[in-house]
Amino acid sequence: MQCWQPAYVGAGSNLSNPRSQVRAALARLAQLPSTRVPLISALYASRPLGPIAQPDYVNAAAGLLTQLAPQALFEELKAIEAAMGRPAEHERWGPRIIDLDLLAYGRERSVDPQLTLPHPGIVERNFVLYPLAEIAPDLELPGLGRVAELKGRVTSEGLALL
Repeated sequence: MQCWQPAYVGAGSNLSNPRSQVRAALARLAQLPSTRVPLISALYASRPLGPIAQPDYVNAAAGLLTQLAPQALFEELKAIEAAMGRPAEHERWGPRIIDLDLLAYGRERSVDPQLTLPHPGIVERNFVLYPLAEIAPDLELPGLGRVAELKGRVTSEGLALL
């Protein structure tokens, strides 16, 4: 049996009642096999990234304990996205009904075309760092630093607690 590992997931949506979509995705995390969800942040509103005009996002973070391997957990996240109506092919930086990102998994560091850990976008994204710092300020992201320190390097511009 695999040991329990801490993992952190970012959730975001800007379509079809985004608050409900994020809450539903977080509830589905708790239904994953061999996984517990002891930590869930508040919801945050954020401006979208990229050049495409679209509605604001709702974002949150969840802290998990899981016995799933990183790739298996990643595949479960993609399965939740698909079950919630996110198409497999989607526009980069485009609107989405749900987006689940595996932000960190234990002390794992990996660079893979499908799954890079910790998630490479964490350091510049306030909509990831603010919710993550709420639930895990002392989390040390391998190769990146402590979450609270990373949060201190970004502004809260465009971000609002819901």
